[in-house]
Amino acid sequence: MAFSKTYDGDLPQRINKWLAQAGVCSRREAEGLIAQGLITIDGEIVTDAGRKIATGQTLVLADGASLQLDRQISVLVHKPMGYVSAQPEPGQIPAARLLTRANLAGGVGEIPASDCSLAPLGRLDQDSRGLLLLSQDGTLAKAVIGPQSALDKEYSVRVAGRLTEAKLALLRHGLELDGRQLKPAQVEVLPDERVRFVLFEGRNRQIRRMCEAVGLVVTDLLRTRIGPLHLAPLEEGHWRPLLAEERAALLAASLGEGPR
Repeated sequence: MAFSKTYDGDLPQRINKWLAQAGVCSRREAEGLIAQGLITIDGEIVTDAGRKIATGQTLVLADGASLQLDRQISVLVHKPMGYVSAQPEPGQIPAARLLTRANLAGGVGEIPASDCSLAPLGRLDQDSRGLLLLSQDGTLAKAVIGPQSALDKEYSVRVAGRLTEAKLALLRHGLELDGRQLKPAQVEVLPDERVRFVLFEGRNRQIRRMCEAVGLVVTDLLRTRIGPLHLAPLEEGHWRPLLAEERAALLAASLGEGPR
């Protein structure tokens, strides 16, 4: 069934912005749908990418537009060490290489084509492991790694070195990277002597560099959660498609809504 929604804003708004805010698609995807003649307002095909929708007008996505958006692939991967998240350098192995039938958790799901381009939504270093999201979904990408995202990310880390209360205090709040103050982080020592980090931003190799700044060395780093999305029980080296309800929960959490 075609997507249909009536605009109830007080002021006219650009179609691409409204659809992005509603979590339907990204602005760029909306512009692409307009170019294909797949969006109508009150029965009139929209041809201008800058077109605004006014209060009381009804926007409809043609079945072809809904089909395009529904076909966007998003997957969860339990990335092992030794794989890179994105475009590999010579000699490196991309995490997308794991997306095979043999590695599919439960064995049920569509296998992405070999030429399918899936971007990492929050990278994991080659020497790190855990939850990795790969997706074609521009709206989801903005929700997970956009500058306004409220999503937190959780890690289980093993470190070498003496971890004192003073160092814990600095890790929680008091460090700078690249000349900029880091946002406060949740950091606690777990009973198994691993360290739990919860971050509210995603600087390059952030946890490793935070630890180096206080004289610690990360010997193992496992990402266990992205907002409401948990790694368990997905086994290392395996993957599965992202469920529609999980996508909705990620979008809500990125706006600070719903449970973590």
